[in-house]
Amino acid sequence: MVSLTGVLTLAVLNRKIAEASRVVAQQADADVRTKRLQTFPGVGPVTAAAFVATLDTPERFATAGQVRAFLGLVPREYSSGESTHRGRITKAGNSRLRALLVEVAWSVLRARATAAAALRGWGIRVAARRGKRIAAVALARRIAGILYAMWRDGRDFAPAIVAGHAGPASTI
Repeated sequence: MVSLTGVLTLAVLNRKIAEASRVVAQQADADVRTKRLQTFPGVGPVTAAAFVATLDTPERFATAGQVRAFLGLVPREYSSGESTHRGRITKAGNSRLRALLVEVAWSVLRARATAAAALRGWGIRVAARRGKRIAAVALARRIAGILYAMWRDGRDFAPAIVAGHAGPASTI
């Protein structure tokens, strides 16, 4: 049984959350960087703002691979002699942004008609081989690189460019 105090507390918290969401959306719409990142399907103002705030400036990184490593989306590597074993992701960096990118990846994987159809197809092929959860993290890793490239190059999301990079070792 929920008390009246609990209901009032939830109502106040919901109002504060809604107000904070409005403020973040207004600030994201006023910033050209976050507005550009929001052209990617599934990226909203919170994810775009978190991406820009976490990376600070695109000049900090020479490649998209460095961004992926900074965010902890690359696999651990255990090496000994000539044998190499790749493990789970490193989880270095900002855990909130990493979780937001995984949520974007899930939205791309679950969407039927989307501008990111090539990415969805790639993610589905990975899921068939490795499982859905691994595919979502792999797609999040790829999305991080795409968002970085969009920000670095000053270009909106272009499905045709992403479709041309079908392999996992793309330069995006």
